[in-house]
Amino acid sequence: MTQISIGKPVPDFEALSTGNKTIKLTDYQGRHVVIYFYPKDNTPGCTLEGQSFRDNIEKFTALNTIILGVSRDTVRVHEVFKCKQEFPFDLLSDEDENVCQLFDVIKMKNMYGKQVRGIERSTFLIDPKGTLIREWRKVKVKNHIEEVLDALDALTEVPQ
Repeated sequence: MTQISIGKPVPDFEALSTGNKTIKLTDYQGRHVVIYFYPKDNTPGCTLEGQSFRDNIEKFTALNTIILGVSRDTVRVHEVFKCKQEFPFDLLSDEDENVCQLFDVIKMKNMYGKQVRGIERSTFLIDPKGTLIREWRKVKVKNHIEEVLDALDALTEVPQ
């Protein structure tokens, strides 16, 4: 499978989503898309990250930006997580890891002294034409939203 790279169009993909939908990347042409990959619903870091996107949704909306969260959890688990946290954006289920492989976010990680395959917390910014323009890998949740918003602000600044 082809992997994405900065400055190149992101291949269209589809995934099952909250709200009983199948989402395709091309559904969002004409808007910026922030796709954030996280390890697991209802864990402290993943909850905090989602809440940060939720709490800044008006800023993202003002910058013509859609947020999509992706993990390997089922849609059913996503529905509960989304409802409980009042996320105003969709969560995509990638149980078969196709989207994760496209974005190369499945990595070997240490958990309790053992090597396990898991999602490396990562965020990707896609422009309105479908081109990858920024990526953040090995994301630390603290201040990450500000980094993403700063990148979007820089894209919309008008030169004087």
